[in-house]
Amino acid sequence: MTWLDLARRGKTTWWRYLVAWPLAIVAAILTIALLLAAPIWLRWLPASIASDMQSAAHPILFYGGQGLSFAAFLLGFWAAIRLMHGKRFADIRGAWRWRQFFTGAGVWLIALILCTLIDYALRPKGFVLRLNLTPAVALVAALGLLVQTFTEEFVFRGYLSQSVLLATKNPVVTVIVSALLFGALHIPNGLPQAAGAVVFGLAATTMALRTDSLSLSYGVHFVNNLFGAIVVVSANDVFKGAPALITQNTPDLMWSDTVIGAVALLAATVLLLRPWKRAV
Repeated sequence: MTWLDLARRGKTTWWRYLVAWPLAIVAAILTIALLLAAPIWLRWLPASIASDMQSAAHPILFYGGQGLSFAAFLLGFWAAIRLMHGKRFADIRGAWRWRQFFTGAGVWLIALILCTLIDYALRPKGFVLRLNLTPAVALVAALGLLVQTFTEEFVFRGYLSQSVLLATKNPVVTVIVSALLFGALHIPNGLPQAAGAVVFGLAATTMALRTDSLSLSYGVHFVNNLFGAIVVVSANDVFKGAPALITQNTPDLMWSDTVIGAVALLAATVLLLRPWKRAV
């Protein structure tokens, strides 16, 4: 079943999408408030937890909070989709293949290591060996990021790309729109990261459309965020201050990193999609 076939499943009248998007966002916010904000308001949890969950300097709370927040967002979003479209979860997720997940994660892990070695060759003094990562932090980070990255894949490469593809019947337009909106979400992190997110969105949406599944892009996305959270932590992104194996402080390489990462992502995407020749 193709990505367009999956998009056509359920109730797909145009007005349902106009209602579903704001409803999904409101439902997600209410779910997050119920699971996280309400216990603080009711003083079941100390008020300081809210601020601690925003800082990677408190890694257990930070990654645990990320996991809970995105789980709540996913639950609220899925509830709105189910209500408005009557779609099954698998209609958005596509055909699940663990082989794709682990292949994407493995290939992109190798690419990330190579990109890091290039940075080290350019600015060796910007790297410091920390080795202050504990097994508990690594486990909580992995669990939290598994939820966070899947939620983003479900929303952007799943529901959003299917919505645009159903409306336009044009895979190129679908890829571009999904990537631009994904990049816009990252603008608060700085223009280099936003530009990198656009490139990532182009690659990830292409993977979803070509494989009719979120498995491949999810594997790439998960290992990308996990690597930046616990292996090589940058002093210039959301994970700054978190325990890690290595820290990197090379702000002058931010734009060159974006270009190098884009080239690496293009090469990885071509390699990963070779077994799937069919176009949408």
